Amino acid sequence: MDVLVLAIAFFVILLGAELFTNGIEWFGRKLELAEGAVGSVLAAVGTALPETMIPIIAILFAGSEGHGSEAVGIGAILGAPFMLATLAMFVTGAGVLAWRKRRLTGTRMPVDTVVLVHDIRTFVVAYALAIGAAFLPSELSFAKPLVALALLVIYAWYVKSHFEADAAVDVSDLAPLRFHRLDRRGRRNEPDVPRLRIVNVQVLFALACIVGGAYLFVGAVQHIASALGLSEILLALVIAPIATELPEKFNSLIWVRQGKDTLAMGNITGAMVFQSAIPTVVALIFAGDSWRITQDSLIAFLSAGMAFVAVAAVFLPMWRHARLDGRSLLVGGIVYVAYLGIVVLALAGILAVG
Repeated sequence: MDVLVLAIAFFVILLGAELFTNGIEWFGRKLELAEGAVGSVLAAVGTALPETMIPIIAILFAGSEGHGSEAVGIGAILGAPFMLATLAMFVTGAGVLAWRKRRLTGTRMPVDTVVLVHDIRTFVVAYALAIGAAFLPSELSFAKPLVALALLVIYAWYVKSHFEADAAVDVSDLAPLRFHRLDRRGRRNEPDVPRLRIVNVQVLFALACIVGGAYLFVGAVQHIASALGLSEILLALVIAPIATELPEKFNSLIWVRQGKDTLAMGNITGAMVFQSAIPTVVALIFAGDSWRITQDSLIAFLSAGMAFVAVAAVFLPMWRHARLDGRSLLVGGIVYVAYLGIVVLALAGILAVG
């Protein structure tokens, strides 16, 4: 039964991702937004909803589970940026290689490096602040809400900078809106350009599919993990983030296939910025005592260090040479496997870290 639910959820997420990428491009065009704002803000925030809700619910509605639930929530918060920096990058790079013959640029990704450098710089600053707060001694715990405030300011500035950029999306570059055919009145007046209201309907419907499908997927994965006797730490750090990051992966693959590499990469890097700022604010304010590095949380916080390693390996060469090749994204898979090996060894008691 769980396998059937997984298959249904997978299809629903894929459907939602297809409708969302199509709808969010038209939404950006109707509002005359820049490509960076569409990919790094609108698409990133929309598809980040599933993995964001899990730790928020775990922390804010922990109930009688207390610190155990908080630990799962913090593991999920740390797992999201790690998955984006490693597995999502790897999947996107694999997509570039798979479709290299149908892409005009082959494995080279003609991205807006200015947009991506801006995203990664913001991510590194915000996430370094958040992780730095975990090193604060208990007598300085009063500073954690101040760090949370700084993260909110950083993200607000980040969004503002993207929305102030010049628009660069032309109608001729967009596929027809999928729901436009359902709007008979709109098609009579404008055969090629959909009305904003029908664009909004498609985007909201797609988000409902993405969020609902992700929760179905995570629920089925949790049942399977429980049946196999897997630990909650492994579930929070590795299994649940894989499931909830599916929207970003699907969106990026769809855009890579279409040759829209700035949108594909911006969807991931923008989600990394969002995940480094907003969910960590919840942890810093409502679970400040659990947001600290101890023997028990060392493996979880190690994922942040691995995320920084993956980001440096992929984006430092891009920054130096002002170009990005899809093959360079595959390094994310190496970092992911290395970290997964550490987690498995720790859980097996072979590696003494907790």
